[in-house]
Amino acid sequence: MLIPRIEMENHHHHHGRGGSAVVAIECLTGSSKAEEWNGNMAQTGDIVEQIKIGSYLCQQAPFKNGKSGLQRTLHESFKRKETSIQVRVRRGRRGDHAAEVVEFHACIVPDEKAGGKKYVLRSISDPNYAIGFTDRTEGECVALLATRSSRVACALSKAQLQDGYVSYPWEKKMQELLPIPNSSCFLSFLILPKASDRSASRYHDLEDTLARANAWLHASQQSGVPIAFLNIQTESLLTKISGETASCTVNAGSLSDLSNLANASLYGFEDYHGVDIGVVRAVRLWYTPLGGEVAVEINLREGDSKLGFAISRTNEGFIYISSVLDDEEDGEAAAATRSGLVDLYKEATKACKLLVVSRVTSQRVLPWMVSSTGAIRCFDTISLSQKLSLHRHALRPILLHVFTWDRPTGVQSIDGASRWMRQQLPPTSLPQQLIHCSSLSSSSSSSMSSSYINNNDGVSSAFSLRRTESARGVHGDGLSGQMLERDTAGDSSFRFHDFSLSNKWV
Repeated sequence: MLIPRIEMENHHHHHGRGGSAVVAIECLTGSSKAEEWNGNMAQTGDIVEQIKIGSYLCQQAPFKNGKSGLQRTLHESFKRKETSIQVRVRRGRRGDHAAEVVEFHACIVPDEKAGGKKYVLRSISDPNYAIGFTDRTEGECVALLATRSSRVACALSKAQLQDGYVSYPWEKKMQELLPIPNSSCFLSFLILPKASDRSASRYHDLEDTLARANAWLHASQQSGVPIAFLNIQTESLLTKISGETASCTVNAGSLSDLSNLANASLYGFEDYHGVDIGVVRAVRLWYTPLGGEVAVEINLREGDSKLGFAISRTNEGFIYISSVLDDEEDGEAAAATRSGLVDLYKEATKACKLLVVSRVTSQRVLPWMVSSTGAIRCFDTISLSQKLSLHRHALRPILLHVFTWDRPTGVQSIDGASRWMRQQLPPTSLPQQLIHCSSLSSSSSSSMSSSYINNNDGVSSAFSLRRTESARGVHGDGLSGQMLERDTAGDSSFRFHDFSLSNKWV
């Protein structure tokens, strides 16, 4: 009995005013909720009074060999797969009535920073909070508790926000959440700066490009395209330049040259290999349909000799429904009539708007850019008519998406951008859209080309629509005896002579 007493006295030797040696808590990793400072969690400076591991071990202070003895106990318990531990700590001097007693429930885990040779305790309620054991004196623990406020302030000054990467199911979200799977509802139009000479060595300034973007938007709205302005931005495109182009561009080799770039559409610099690199400043215009996009599915049947509608294109590059057949042949309604396309067309005509086609079988058919020559890159009405006719021959359903100017009753818009725009933007922030129905037909007749889907050979023929008393079709573009043209965005253009439209749709 004497030897243990001597060992105990040696373990509880005094260190001056520090008092007896104890095993204390040391916070290693803070809680994700900073709960280590609210008093309910074990804190740095708390004195360990008791540990209870599972249902087989319970040790009271003083602990033999202090911290190293407890580490040995934790190691043995982890090997036995007994990892649940309950620690009771004292906050204050022994015998002090103001001293608090707190119980801490944790799990024994290897310390990764120590190579797994030592063990720490992670809180059951918050695994981010980890503590360890350390050898201190009772006086040191009391002093630590007295400096809690300053330690909290120190911890606050050292606290840093952590960032990282998390996986995200992009394919699933794009397939399930988008109105049109794997396709966005963001619409934009890119305008390249226009070349001021044939050699394309000089370009008009940025203000000219912005003015052309503004003109395109207003012209589209005046022709009846139901779109509204959202945003505009400059976009930098890299290109290799040489010769006269390189000598004509503004040099961006130093900070002093930046003032010359404010309104420049093209500026250049040299890379490490001495190659002249040009930066073209294009303008991207973001817009949205006033009422979103609505899907119209045209189901075809055996015996359908025609689709029952004609398509045209505005000078600004938008494809639209120019005419829809509204009669029956042999007691059978046309495919466009059965699908409800004729109703949308009538509503568009009544509202003085064009029924613009935005997608065909989920493929966008909107204009998307302007070249440096000023040509608008858009889709060809003839190839589109041929594709639609092939759908009729193959009896494959046609899925069209059209712009709406207002959300139709009973039809859910697929684009929430327009609703957001109406709720967030003040009316004065949108361009003026006053359109007179009386002038719509005259202005559109000179800017729209028309192509009709043939009912016999499946080949589209472009022609002008002439109002006659005998025709029973619904006409809305007001074309009368006009010479129509279909211009492509490239170097070639096609002209089609007009011919009379009989009282039967062909």
